[in-house]
Amino acid sequence: MSRIKSEGTSIEVSLRKALWRAGIRYRKNYSKLPGTPDIAITKHRIAVFCDGEFWHGKDWGKKKSRIKSNREYWIKKIERNICRDNEIRTRLHNCDWTVIRFWGSEIRDDAEGCVEEIKDIIFQSKIEAFCTNTDFYGLEPDECLCNEKKAVRKTLS
Repeated sequence: MSRIKSEGTSIEVSLRKALWRAGIRYRKNYSKLPGTPDIAITKHRIAVFCDGEFWHGKDWGKKKSRIKSNREYWIKKIERNICRDNEIRTRLHNCDWTVIRFWGSEIRDDAEGCVEEIKDIIFQSKIEAFCTNTDFYGLEPDECLCNEKKAVRKTLS
């Protein structure tokens, strides 16, 4: 286990490079936040975690039964990781941060798709900020989001 990296993994590096190419600037392994997110986009208060499938329990209900050696140890460890991930998500939400978790396979298969998902969240946060900080022609924020998306996109660009 001493050879398992916690920072600078190939999936993190892949996502960071894709974000940089897209013009999205970030902090890596941002220790000022709970859980030290792999990528923190501080300008938009977005915390991104790049999770390995085994360590963070992807499809845990199915994979749990397939563990053969040192079963008690691994089940306890991975379930503790899952609980910690949920606690960190809650703590970050309480600090008004958006939490995004990508599985390693998602990043490996489609890093650009992950970047698009982050861009969508950034755009949505800009719309919400614009609608809550503006009367926006007397419309309610929900109406603003639905009816005036193009106008907002132009204004924010």
